[in-house]
Amino acid sequence: MMRDEETVIRVSALVRHNMTLLLREPGPLISRLVMPLGFALLMRPLYVAAHGESSGNIQVVTGGLVVFSLLALSIVGNAVFSERVWRTWNRLRASSARPLEILVGKSVPVFGALVCQQVLVLLFGVTLLGMPVAEPVLLCTAVLCWSLALLGLGAALGVVARSLEQMSATYDIGGILLSGLAGAVVPLSMMPEWVRPLAPFSPGHWALQAFNGALTGDAAATVGACGVLLVVAAAGTAVICARLLGGEGRAARL
Repeated sequence: MMRDEETVIRVSALVRHNMTLLLREPGPLISRLVMPLGFALLMRPLYVAAHGESSGNIQVVTGGLVVFSLLALSIVGNAVFSERVWRTWNRLRASSARPLEILVGKSVPVFGALVCQQVLVLLFGVTLLGMPVAEPVLLCTAVLCWSLALLGLGAALGVVARSLEQMSATYDIGGILLSGLAGAVVPLSMMPEWVRPLAPFSPGHWALQAFNGALTGDAAATVGACGVLLVVAAAGTAVICARLLGGEGRAARL
């Protein structure tokens, strides 16, 4: 029992510390919260004209959500990469906190930020644009699964990148590329035929499938897409464990 209490105390302290670091420089977080709302407002007339009121509202909201949540990977990566820049990772490793506790302490704040971003955009779509929600429970499941996938991808890139410049370029270029392949900016039906087979290689494609399925009532599509997103999250977690928890020597070189 005492050991469990100590774990809770250490994790709580790490969560508070990392939350403070996240809120101390809120610019990136605020921009990722505001930009998808502006995207939805500006692009909505085009989507509605092309797909009708209901479908257009869904596509502009979910498309903007996927685009800017992929760009929000930088928030996740910076939370990990900052420890490498500050040379504090080995200090954390040498503390009484266990590796899993450290990872949980760093993950909870950024996971909360990712969930808040998606909830804000979806509430905006429902309350101001009249976007329908056929399956609220499945929509919440999609939010959680996509957030886990983003957390795994962002943290994995944060431990693999060799420099801040390399990490930033990867997030910016990768975010736009994966968004385009997913059909988040332009629907796949309007894109060149050679692009469409590549869409499933983008995690954003499965996020769109999950969100759109929950909003339109296609439960099978949402469940299947959420399964793929959980696989993506697991793959990212495996990379993190291999790089950060794979041994003292490996951790020391980060």
